[in-house]
Amino acid sequence: MAFKKVSDSQVTMIELMLPSHANFSGKIHGGHVLNLMDQIAFACASKHSGEYCVTASVNRVDFLNPIEVGELLSLKASINYTGRTSMVVGLRVETENIKTGEIKHCNSSYFTMVAKDENGNSTPVPGLILDTEESIRRYARSMRQLKEARIRSDDFLPEHFKINEYLPELESQNAQIDYKS
Repeated sequence: MAFKKVSDSQVTMIELMLPSHANFSGKIHGGHVLNLMDQIAFACASKHSGEYCVTASVNRVDFLNPIEVGELLSLKASINYTGRTSMVVGLRVETENIKTGEIKHCNSSYFTMVAKDENGNSTPVPGLILDTEESIRRYARSMRQLKEARIRSDDFLPEHFKINEYLPELESQNAQIDYKS
């Protein structure tokens, strides 16, 4: 299987934010931004793998700053990690105010994409050449995030969940426990 550099599949998308993208409060609708994020993750993963790709998961999307009508939205994507058939695509979303030149970081996110063959089956992807400290850091971070996600998922499976470990912690939360064991 071949290997590719991170730079071989990096993608940038820039789009002017229009009034039709705004929500009821006049800010750009988060759903519109998520749609663009999914598109650029697809483009980046497909460029790396040479295959049609689908979104398997999205790891956390925090909207850090509102996006205004008239700003330029810039989405940057690169492959951070490659598994056998999956890739973690790192995304950074920024806006630029056309009048002032001010740039705001709006969010960063990680999309796990899976390459599919013409029959819809998962298919192997090229590995990643890690040639900078930044690429190694991003790969290692993705490995850790994937490992921690598996552990979290296992801990909360019904057959593994231990209610008594969580009841004391829940008492200090904004919840009323009306549970009888």
